[in-house]
Amino acid sequence: MGWLWWLGGALLLGVAEMFTLDLIFLMLAGGALAGTIAAAFGAPLAVQIVAAAVASLLLLFALRPFLLRRLRERTELVETNSAALVGRPAVVVAPTDGVGGRVKLAGEVWSARTEDVGVSFPTGTEVRVTRIDGATAVIAAVPRVAGPASGNVDGPAGGPLPGTPAGA
Repeated sequence: MGWLWWLGGALLLGVAEMFTLDLIFLMLAGGALAGTIAAAFGAPLAVQIVAAAVASLLLLFALRPFLLRRLRERTELVETNSAALVGRPAVVVAPTDGVGGRVKLAGEVWSARTEDVGVSFPTGTEVRVTRIDGATAVIAAVPRVAGPASGNVDGPAGGPLPGTPAGA
């Protein structure tokens, strides 16, 4: 009868995995299945617990990294929430410096500050988000890229753009 408790635990852990999708609860469910098997063969409770713990640890440290690697090879990682905002353009709606300001980012107004304390941007300046720090967008100037006609073909760090011939 004890094996039913282990099986119920495995099922609950499997359901929890459906909500998290990080493969941790699935590995723990595998450990609970090992406890189920031990209980079905009449092993004492201590042996059941050890079997569940050992199986869970083996699955977590041996199988999970392999499965995560395979999953990331097959599907592209889609950034969500604030991580998806990094690298996006924004427009300054209130003068912004190293202490504070405001930008319009992805249709919303965010508190913002510049990456460097001595730099400031007036209203209407287009900037790029370098990172999100709490509820504040940290911004920097949009890299200036001029066409070949002006003779200035600078990349983001002031050097030539990748693929630009030398001397262009």
